[in-house]
Amino acid sequence: LASIGGYTERDLPYALDLENKCVRLASSGACLQYATRSAVTLWAETFLAFLKDKTGRTPFLYSYSSFLEGSMNKSKELAQYPLWLAQYAIDPFNPINAPGLKVGGCYVHSWTGTNCDSQWTIWQYTSCGIAPKYGVPGTRLDLNIFRGTAADFLNLAKGSWTPQLTDLMPINEPTQLTINEFSATTTNKLVTFNVSVIRPDSTPVVTGAVKLVFDPLTTPAIRPTQTVLRATSGEWTLAIKGLAAGDYLGKIVYTDVSKTHAQSTQPVAFTVTQGVIPTPTPSPTKTATPKPAVDGCAKQIKN
Repeated sequence: LASIGGYTERDLPYALDLENKCVRLASSGACLQYATRSAVTLWAETFLAFLKDKTGRTPFLYSYSSFLEGSMNKSKELAQYPLWLAQYAIDPFNPINAPGLKVGGCYVHSWTGTNCDSQWTIWQYTSCGIAPKYGVPGTRLDLNIFRGTAADFLNLAKGSWTPQLTDLMPINEPTQLTINEFSATTTNKLVTFNVSVIRPDSTPVVTGAVKLVFDPLTTPAIRPTQTVLRATSGEWTLAIKGLAAGDYLGKIVYTDVSKTHAQSTQPVAFTVTQGVIPTPTPSPTKTATPKPAVDGCAKQIKN
């Protein structure tokens, strides 16, 4: 804080940019150790409280939805700070668009309301703004939208911010898992399960995922590949590839890393018979082809 200097009347409060939970790097740059969800959450709470105490202004937390859900715990304390949310490739000027949504549900974190609405204060909707258009040196810049009135924005510059009175998502709400149908035939075909999970009011869960957990007595020696496709909110198709012939016991497990919805399970038993063993064919020799140039703005809004 001492090196940054003081505020002027034209400055917004500081923001904590939190997008990474790696705490130990290898010399190659690969991450050797990640912080736990609890540690990331506590660190953010502590840092933001320190900033507020030392500056007298309420700071922002800047991040993106999948990190907030997948790497942090929900926290009533964090919800007392304004959220600066980054999500690109959707038009903020279309009234039906909103950040924080995903196919068949939403990302659930400290700022997610019961209707799956993310309580953001600033939405960064592109990193590909045309800098000269706004009198900014360079070629690219981030563009944002503020949620509120002009008076609200000026109050932010004074460090004043009050969270909206919004019902947030529950914690460990009971769920019920149903296996609608499944198919298990031969080793040549996928084993598939169509699964739905509902809340106590019979509405679908809004986040989470499903997987097959084998009984220890029938756990395959070679782990098969599991692929999950979310069909719609609260419904998934789970496909298992690479199972050897045999009888299997296990359970389909629904889990939610955000702990909005509680875990639920259903037992399964199925048989896979030996299919036709394919004749191996030699693989053609691959020739190296140069990688095309990557356009970081390919799917972003440019204005």
